[in-house]
Amino acid sequence: MKNKKVLIVDDNALNRRVFENVIGHNYFFDSASDGLEAIEMLKNNTYDIVLMDIQMPKLDGISCLKIIREEEITDIPVIAISAYSNQGDRDYFLSTGFDDFIAKPVKPKDLLETIHFHLQPGVGRAITTGMEAGETDDFNEAVILQLLKYHTIDNIKAVYHDFLDEAENLTQEIRILADLGKFDEIGEKLHILKGNSGTLGVLVIYNASAGFEKKIKQSNLKDMEEDLENLESGLKTYQKIIENDKIFAKYE
Repeated sequence: MKNKKVLIVDDNALNRRVFENVIGHNYFFDSASDGLEAIEMLKNNTYDIVLMDIQMPKLDGISCLKIIREEEITDIPVIAISAYSNQGDRDYFLSTGFDDFIAKPVKPKDLLETIHFHLQPGVGRAITTGMEAGETDDFNEAVILQLLKYHTIDNIKAVYHDFLDEAENLTQEIRILADLGKFDEIGEKLHILKGNSGTLGVLVIYNASAGFEKKIKQSNLKDMEEDLENLESGLKTYQKIIENDKIFAKYE
């Protein structure tokens, strides 16, 4: 399957790197940071499948797919990736022309099985539910095990440390935005934190950011300081989890 090539389209750099690390062992890939860039790349290169984020600046995923199909740029499978995850959302994305849908936070296993399913027609895929092996309240170590099937431990370490840097920066920005009363921007930062922490199994940050984001969407600001402290506490817990790379040592 290494002769197949995937186009990853996502405006968030860490999301792109996680996807690249997951699929890089099995497939060639290119990455685009928005829909406009993706269209140009599809016009000038040959790909076998597209992973398309929905919420992007400049040109969102649905509008990008519409242009791809109307201009007949390519007829390869295009997979929607979004934080929207109920059956109604899935049905809507499929009705707009996407060939499949993967919910964020994306599980590496689901990502690979979906790609494989569309590149090898007739091959089934498993559906998993419930708590995974190695999952605790703070961290889902099973994600490391999944990533190890497709990449080296050094690359995996780099992804988790990149996420720590990003989480520290975003948490600081959220604190500043709260002081300035810019609550819409807080929601955008929390959305990034929620998606990336969920994909990497950093549950202590995922749970804090998901609950906080929900309150922001509902304009529920009465417990803002408590929500900020929960997020900052979750960040400190994550810092301890990957401190000195102890959690990765057993896999080296």
